[in-house]
Amino acid sequence: MRILNHQDLLDLVDGAAIFSAGGGGDPETGYSIADNLASQGYTVRLVSPSNVPEEARVVNFACVGATTAIGYDSDAAVKTLKALEEYVGFSAFATIPVELGGFNTLAAVDVAARRGIPVVDADGAGRSVPEVHLKVYTIDNIPITPMAVADIHAKNVVIVKETMDARAAERIARVLASEWNQSAYTARRILTSAQVKTSPIQLSLSKSIKIGKLLRTTIEPIKAVLKETKGFKLFEGIVDDAERKTEAGFTFVNIKLKGTREYSGETFEFKAKNEVLIAYKNGKLAAIAPDIITSVHSEAGKCITVEKIEKGDKIVVLGLPAPEKWRTKKGLELWKDVLQRSNIFEAYVPIEKLQ
Repeated sequence: MRILNHQDLLDLVDGAAIFSAGGGGDPETGYSIADNLASQGYTVRLVSPSNVPEEARVVNFACVGATTAIGYDSDAAVKTLKALEEYVGFSAFATIPVELGGFNTLAAVDVAARRGIPVVDADGAGRSVPEVHLKVYTIDNIPITPMAVADIHAKNVVIVKETMDARAAERIARVLASEWNQSAYTARRILTSAQVKTSPIQLSLSKSIKIGKLLRTTIEPIKAVLKETKGFKLFEGIVDDAERKTEAGFTFVNIKLKGTREYSGETFEFKAKNEVLIAYKNGKLAAIAPDIITSVHSEAGKCITVEKIEKGDKIVVLGLPAPEKWRTKKGLELWKDVLQRSNIFEAYVPIEKLQ
């Protein structure tokens, strides 16, 4: 069991955001959660999956909705977890983040600390993802329900007892988020100790903290991060056009860049549905989900979530290989469905082959 201090939490925000593919919520909200936990005297405990007791149950926690939605209410988030616990008749041993992202990872940390329980050093995707069912748990046939869904202040709390499949649960949560100002809390996917040790992406929070520390302490943070993640610098340039719209519980973004430095005279474009799904360099495929495409500040190397990118911004685009679980046949089938519903029909090619 590791105790995370205030700096660890800030590093976790920055590191998790690198794996966010430009989504996962606003890191500024993640910083605020870290500050509040520290100033209010809460203890954050990080437990390794291998140390989760045999009889324990672990609950996934996250926010669902458009990335442009703002606001977070710790009391309401805790109330959402308690609603699920009351329904199933037992208390969670720990929470686990459903994904890596500058805000969503910290939401699971916040709820755990305020409930006096640890957060597991793992997550359900190894990156941020645009849809609720798009988790490695779906590959392993772990049910998403029962699920508690609440609005931002938990004035409305819904228990979803059972659904036909995980995608049906996604639609229910997304519709509720759309009705509730594009945002909702969810507590779902109750994991056994054995499942915690095998299904989620292991030790991803400690890995994120390490990445965050590299961003904070190294002279060339982008190079340091790419070395640590075995990633690639896809492009560097100035934003020439930024289009965005929010509807149906998603933020859709299309960004076009003109190259600078070694990319002078070249062009780059990427498309996002909360998270970046595909990128093109000079009109040719540069990277595609499930591989991770994240835009960062050209000097500091910290993530800029896609809904905040504006015309004239100077950014670097990073490409990181997806966790191997996403590259399995079933993992790629899940992503293919999401991509095609976003009118993206290119076949998956691993980023290391494209680069």
